[in-house]
Amino acid sequence: MLLTPARLLRVLAIQRVLIRHGFDEMLFALPWLRSLAFLRMLMPWNWLRRDYAPRAARLRGVLEDLGPVFVKFGQILSTRRDLLPDDIAEEFARLQDHVPPFPGSVARQIIERAFGQPLEEVFDAFEEVPLASASIAQVHAARLKDGREVILKVVRPNIRRTIEGDIALMRLLAVSAERYLSHGRLLKPTRVVTEIEKTILDELDMLREAANASQLRRNFADSPWMHVPEIHWRYTRPNVLVMERVDGIPISNIEALKAAGVDLHELAAKGVELFFTQVFRDHFFHADVHPGNLFVRPGAGGEPAVFVPVDFGIMGSISEYDQRYLVENFSAFLDRDYRRVAELHVESGWVPRDTRVDDLEFAIRTVCEPIFDRPVKEISVGQLLMRLFQTAQRFHMEILPQLLLLQKTLVNIEGLGRQLDPDLDLWREARAPLTQWMKDRAGLGNALRGARQSLPRWIERLPQLPDMAFEVLDQLKDGRLQVATRDETLREIRREIREVHRRLVYAVTGIGLLLAGVLMGGAQEGITLNLDRLSWTSWGPGILGVLALLLALRSTRQR
Repeated sequence: MLLTPARLLRVLAIQRVLIRHGFDEMLFALPWLRSLAFLRMLMPWNWLRRDYAPRAARLRGVLEDLGPVFVKFGQILSTRRDLLPDDIAEEFARLQDHVPPFPGSVARQIIERAFGQPLEEVFDAFEEVPLASASIAQVHAARLKDGREVILKVVRPNIRRTIEGDIALMRLLAVSAERYLSHGRLLKPTRVVTEIEKTILDELDMLREAANASQLRRNFADSPWMHVPEIHWRYTRPNVLVMERVDGIPISNIEALKAAGVDLHELAAKGVELFFTQVFRDHFFHADVHPGNLFVRPGAGGEPAVFVPVDFGIMGSISEYDQRYLVENFSAFLDRDYRRVAELHVESGWVPRDTRVDDLEFAIRTVCEPIFDRPVKEISVGQLLMRLFQTAQRFHMEILPQLLLLQKTLVNIEGLGRQLDPDLDLWREARAPLTQWMKDRAGLGNALRGARQSLPRWIERLPQLPDMAFEVLDQLKDGRLQVATRDETLREIRREIREVHRRLVYAVTGIGLLLAGVLMGGAQEGITLNLDRLSWTSWGPGILGVLALLLALRSTRQR
């Protein structure tokens, strides 16, 4: 990485933040640097005694001071609980975007540049004072010419350049960690940085966020329990999102919800059901659920309260393949059938195929038995998944990003649900959507839907079937039909047979040539063999024979 003057200044700024939070104390506490801890006292900033917060709080403070990109880095890293100690993961999950707003006049310029016309020609009113400000964008209120109230989400100016510079520094640190630290390769920091870069750059694209919101709105168009704001596509640009302005009570404001007459028990139960509906019915879920992104609109006249989500930059999806294994895992966990859990991990490919099922079963039992030594309603699904991932990592489980997003979102959903209703039984509330999912997949309706989707492809290929059948029969009749396989074991056996055959040919040829040379020499000189008087006709085959034997031995050593 080229260390430009701008990047050098950024490195110095990072160094100052680390010193301010006593990061050198944490650094010299590492086992391989403890013997050099006396060097801390040579540094001027340590000459005065200072009391520091615990390491997790200190690390969170460092990320918040370093700015938007590092805050987002910590938020994303908090989902990797398979990599972080519990205290750091919990502290990183508390990271919030406390970012000063940029001037409203700058936001106006960005919007006018995006639309290619003065702002007054598009909006009847525009509030330059932002409603909220975050690391990637800030939100302004406005009113369209037809009177509809909207909000504008405007991407921060020059944020991409800042992100790319900070990501480059992170990647340099990640490469160094993989190269020089003992656990570097195991933690795969370069892959984590790549994942973070993709997530942050995706959040810069307002068209992508608008598409996410539209999809979620379509999925719950008929639901009386959720209202997703409408996207105004006509006014949305890559760096400006225009969306229906919605109102509601922040879901964390329990007193306001009670004052509005909201049934908190019903609200918590329905929130869990809606989340699992997103995961298992729609394969598409809001993966950034926290108190700042979720509001509640109290019902009127006996109508139920309505969830109003906002901020659709981070969404998750689970394939049907992973869905099935998740459902079966949950079922096996509740039955305490740990062998089935281990078998499912191998069958799904989450752990290598050569993993010993009995070893994995024992490890899972060790982790889960203490968790299940309590009432089912008190068992955290998110914590259970986290412990499972941490255990499976010892067996080289490749943690899929979508599963990590699911686990992190589950933890947030459980936290919000139990804040509303401390007696919430998440397993019971999740049972309805999970049962419906299994019924849909196993029922006749699903088979008919699959047949209907495949019917055009079947009709297209149907005329080719007779010719293909006759071709196969002709090949079978003539002995030309061959069955190809990609099994790695069979390929290895074939390679071994070819190698043994080659060595055998070299050895037999070498011995034959040596015998030929000896016989030719004997024929020339009689029974007594005189090496000094042998001709080239007897030496030649002998030399070739020795070379052939050497080739055979060399092949053997290479194996």
